[in-house]
Formats: sequence, structure tokens, C-alpha cells
Amino acid sequence: MMRIVICGPAHPYRGGIAAYNERLAKQFLQEGDAAAIYTFKLQYPALLFPGKTQYDVGYAPQGVTITRAINSVNPLNWFTIGMRLRRTRPDLIILRYWLPFLAPALGFIARIVRTNRHTRIITIFDNVIPHEKHFGDTMLTKFFVKSIHGALVMTKAVERDLRQFSLRMPCVISPHPLFDNYSEPVSRAEALVRLKLCPADKYILFFGFIREYKGLDLLIEAMADAAVRSLGIKLIVAGEFYEDEKRYFDLIHKHDLAGSIIFHSHFISDEEVRYYFSAASLVVQPYRSATQSGVTQVAYHFNKPMVVTNVGGLAEIVPDGICGYVVEPEPEPIAGAIADFFSGDEGRFREGIVEQKKLYTWERMTEALRTLAWDTQRRRE
Repeated sequence: MMRIVICGPAHPYRGGIAAYNERLAKQFLQEGDAAAIYTFKLQYPALLFPGKTQYDVGYAPQGVTITRAINSVNPLNWFTIGMRLRRTRPDLIILRYWLPFLAPALGFIARIVRTNRHTRIITIFDNVIPHEKHFGDTMLTKFFVKSIHGALVMTKAVERDLRQFSLRMPCVISPHPLFDNYSEPVSRAEALVRLKLCPADKYILFFGFIREYKGLDLLIEAMADAAVRSLGIKLIVAGEFYEDEKRYFDLIHKHDLAGSIIFHSHFISDEEVRYYFSAASLVVQPYRSATQSGVTQVAYHFNKPMVVTNVGGLAEIVPDGICGYVVEPEPEPIAGAIADFFSGDEGRFREGIVEQKKLYTWERMTEALRTLAWDTQRRRE
């Protein structure tokens, strides 16, 4: 048995990383470890958060101990939490890193804890280099990387980014596991009734918050392509705007697509997720940049084929022609993949998806983390 603390978002914070941390803690607990989560008392100051709220209105996950402890901007708090974890001596601390903004808090805590010469500190890197770059990112990430013992990344693309900061850092690659915590699929008919959609239409899905790097504008342009327009397909956009929405609606107006695009522009709760994926025939991720994406693992859970762009690690996760399409991040190839899917047998990717999703288990993730922790311990000895 290991005593494990996961430091990162969790209830009452919302989002994919919070859901991941909660599911990972449950997996460790199922395997007999003592696992708990230290989440934030303050994650982002309100002025820095682009959405409507950082918080989930749902219930905390059952069976997982979550302590609101970390203040991302208060150095006195970093010292207090670092000393607490140093004193309690967990065997393993797992940090989540996705933004350099968090590097000072997490890096300072890690530096204090590791002075107990017992606790192994591993980071799951969602991103090493952020999608939206700011002055000081490189300096902050260097500071953070030097504070930890090892790294787990979920794609080769993120490993390449990490090697820009450390050539010797012990690192393993373990793909993002399935997001299987969103309940089981429902029938298409039930999903359409729940979402108040017409059963005569066919739907594709863009899922997740909306920022420039997610490429929703590329997908809107693809919807204007004659081949796609002729099929009468409807696009569901399910997610909250994290930037000015005007540019997207101007583009829709330009191409006269108001009748073809349905916006549910709010944060999609865990309870609602299954209805969107059950209603859609195809999930499209038209990203301009990416590392990996939790959306792909939600799509796998619901057995949905995907169109992804050939950026970051997406092509590693969605084999072209087996589980969907890998295309360049331009409107024309995105449109071509959509048109090809609906012009052929819509079930032709089903077997490939069933086989591919076997690679993405939570048992593989916990095994990789344990192996990495043991490896860093041997190197210290």
C-alpha cells in the first residue's frame, strides 16, 4: 500500500482535470492504496478566469477525501502546505501541471516536501508549453521542472516539450485513460428528446470550452463547404465561451449557417455529457494546437468516431482510418472528412474504437505512476 496525495483541481472546482484527479484517486483506492486530494482554496483570481464560474454546482464524489488547501497566489500558504506534507511524509505526491501560472505555488511546495528525503514527487503534465503563451512562461516552467523527481506525460508531443527543459528527467508516457465517469450512453432517441433536437437530422459535436486554439472557426468554415452543406448535417456546439463570441456569430452570419449550428453555450455538467455524445454521430476536434485532449477519451467511452487535426498528440490517440479521421487544421480537409463519414457506412469505425479503447485503462495509468515512483527512488538510492 502507498500513501498518495494528488495536488490539483477537484471538487468544488469543475472541468476535465478535476474529473481526472477524482477518477485517479478512486482508482488508487480501489487498488488498496491510501489516496487523497489536496485541491485549491483559491485556484485563479476572479480577474484571471475567462469563464463564468470556476465552481461545480454538483455533489462531491463519494469515497474520495478532498481537502481545500492550496492558495495559488499566497507564498505563506505555500510554506504552510509544504511543511504539512513534509511532516506527514506521503510516499507519493502527484502534481498536475497545465499552466505556468501555477509553477510558483506547486514548485515551492514540492521543494519543501522533498527535503524529507522520503516523498517521491511526480508530475502529470497536461501541457509543458501552454497553448496560449505569455511572457515568463519559460522561466516559470524551468523553476517548476527543477522541483520534481519525475514526469508522466500522455503523448510523445508533450515528452518532446519536456525535453526542452530537462534531458535527464525520468519520464514515462501513458495515454490519457477513458473518461468513464460520465455514466453509460443513452439511446439516440432519448438524447434527442432531452436536448430538444429534431430526430430527422444528423448531428456532429464540438464539445468543450471555446478558445481560439480549439479551432471552432475552422469547423464553421467547414460547415459552409458545399459537400457538407448538401448533406443537411447539424453541428452542436456544447461548451462555454472563454473568449468573445462575436467573431463566431459573424462567421455564421457570413455563411448563412444559422439554421445549421446549434449552440448550447454553457458549461456542460457531468450529468448532461452523455446526452450530447449519444445524440451525435461524429465528434469533431478541429484544434489548431493540442497536446492530448480529454474530449477524445469521452468520445471513446461513448464509442464515437472522431475527426481530429494533425497537431500535438491527437494523431497518436485517434488512429486515422481506424477510429476516425486525422486531417490538417484547415476547413477543406475537415469538411472532406465529415462528408466522407456521412456518405459511407457510419458504423465502419465501431470495431476499431472497441479495440483502441482497451489501451486506455486507469490500471495502466496507476501502474505507470507506481513504476515511475519506484524508478526515481532507485535513482536516489
